[in-house]
This record gives sequence, structure tokens and C-alpha cells, in this order.
Amino acid sequence: MSTTITAGMTIEQEGEGRAIILLHGLGGSSNSFQPLVPALRGRRIIRPDLPGAGRSPTPRGKIDMRLLVDTLIRATFDLGVDSADLVGHSFGSLIAQHVAQARPALARTLTLFGPIIEPADAARERLKARAELARQQGMDTVADQVTSASTATGTADTNPAAYAFVRESHMRQSAEGFAKSCEALAEAGPADLKALTMPVLVVTGEEDAVGPPSTAHQLADGLRQGRAVILPQCGHWTPIEKPAECRRLLSEFVGGT
Repeated sequence: MSTTITAGMTIEQEGEGRAIILLHGLGGSSNSFQPLVPALRGRRIIRPDLPGAGRSPTPRGKIDMRLLVDTLIRATFDLGVDSADLVGHSFGSLIAQHVAQARPALARTLTLFGPIIEPADAARERLKARAELARQQGMDTVADQVTSASTATGTADTNPAAYAFVRESHMRQSAEGFAKSCEALAEAGPADLKALTMPVLVVTGEEDAVGPPSTAHQLADGLRQGRAVILPQCGHWTPIEKPAECRRLLSEFVGGT
């Protein structure tokens, strides 16, 4: 494994072969996809920490969808990647859609965990409030709120390691970087689904309040080659809460297309 800084992002790379790019969501980092790595042996695995998240610096100006898409596309050129399977979780799922729309030749397939089409009006207001909370009270308070709300009922008791991971992932974020990322998602619009002609796998949890089953089916139905899978007893953090199922689904999808 190697770690590089490209296009202002810290990027982990390992393996050789066909590229697969993994885009984390709010409060996440490259480690959000660690449970999926065993299913991707024989691939060139590329995991960026998005601007303002994980080990990547927070831009001085605002973070928005255009900056994120431009940064990722620039990174693919820097890394010599002209075709890849794109995988996104949560906000990363929406970013992946916009990247695929902006550079269709890059996206061989799309796999979207905890999918977002665009935030509802109420969600946009919650994201703005969460940004303010992060700035005023820091990530400890945010971590406790988000972890409880975004994991499935009973996860804290039945899967305490997953619960702890989600909490720790948020606590390790820069408060300002997280706040700017919240604001970026609050302002984000949908991708043009008609432009996404590649095969797309949409996976969400039956208890996911961010990317609920209704959104997964709506997204899959609006795509030329979309398929939705709903995981029982799972919240928003699909790769963390249901790693074995997500490994199997991803391996079968990117290996069979």
C-alpha cells in the first residue's frame, strides 16, 4: 500500500489491475471501505480522503460539488486512470454520480451504498444546523448524534464495533472540514440520471433514514441499467454494518460486468 497527495487529497493506493475508486461520505474517510478491501484483491484500489475529510486538508474557500468533482477528475488524470469502477457511500454516492456524468468514459460501473439523489428540503436544513453545531461545539457532540441516528436499531448492542467505528470516524474529522462538507451536501443538486448509462448497483439498509429503500428503488428505476438491493437490519453505514453482504455484492457486481 502507498499513500500519495494528489490534487490536494491524501490518497491510499494498493494492488494492480483494473482500477476501482472508493468515495466515502460525510464523517467518513478512506477507512470507511476497509471491510470491502478483501473482496477487491487483484484490483488497483484507490481510496481518497475527500477535501476537508480524514487526512486531507480543508480548502480555504467553500467546498461544493463542482470543487469535489473537479478535484477527483484531476486526480484521475494525475494517477493515469482513464477507466474505473466507481463506488460511493452516502455523500460519496452523489459525488460518484456527478463524476460519472462529467466524465462518462471514466465510470465503467457505479456502486452506490446508502444512496442519495439529492437532499430533501428538511435534510438540507439539518445539514446546515449540523455544520453550525460542529463549529460551535466540536465533533464530540456531532459524533454522538450522528452515530445514534444513522445506524440500525440495536447496532450499539449487537454490533458495538461498527457503532464505535462510526463514532470514532466522526470524532477524527476536522470540525471546519466537516462543516464545509455538510454545507456542500446541503447545496448539492441531483445528477442527470439519463446520462448514467453504465451498470449501477444501489445498496441500502432497510433502516437507512438518509438513503431509504424508497430512494434506492427510485434511483435504480430511473437508470438504464440500475438494480437495487435492500439489506435487512441495516442502517446508513452499509459497508460497516453489513460488511460480508457488501463484499459479496460488490465482488459479484464489478467482477461480473
